[in-house]
Amino acid sequence: MIETKRVYEQPAKGDGFRVLVDRLWPRGLTKEKAKVDLWMKEIAPSDDLRKWFHHEEGSWGEFEKRYKSELAKKKTLLSELKKLMKEQGTVTLLFASKNEKQNQAVVLANVLKKGK
Repeated sequence: MIETKRVYEQPAKGDGFRVLVDRLWPRGLTKEKAKVDLWMKEIAPSDDLRKWFHHEEGSWGEFEKRYKSELAKKKTLLSELKKLMKEQGTVTLLFASKNEKQNQAVVLANVLKKGK
């Protein structure tokens, strides 16, 4: 099972294995408080894509398309996440964005769900 959650929310027992999928460490959050089991910054959107989406107000649809294209080149990292899902039962993809519906964790979760 794959879930998504803001890293700033209180960790919960049901989160299972917690994977941070942001390229940058969340502002103002200590490693102890974040309770991150794995920081997989390599699977996060490229700096160029992240900046385009957040600072240049790129469209969600175009971000999704571009990020999926980047993910298609990261098969090893996707395989690692799929393996963790099998081993851990529940994997929660953590993100820092305030937008809980339009962020890289949502795209990544959808890609992993379709890849089963």
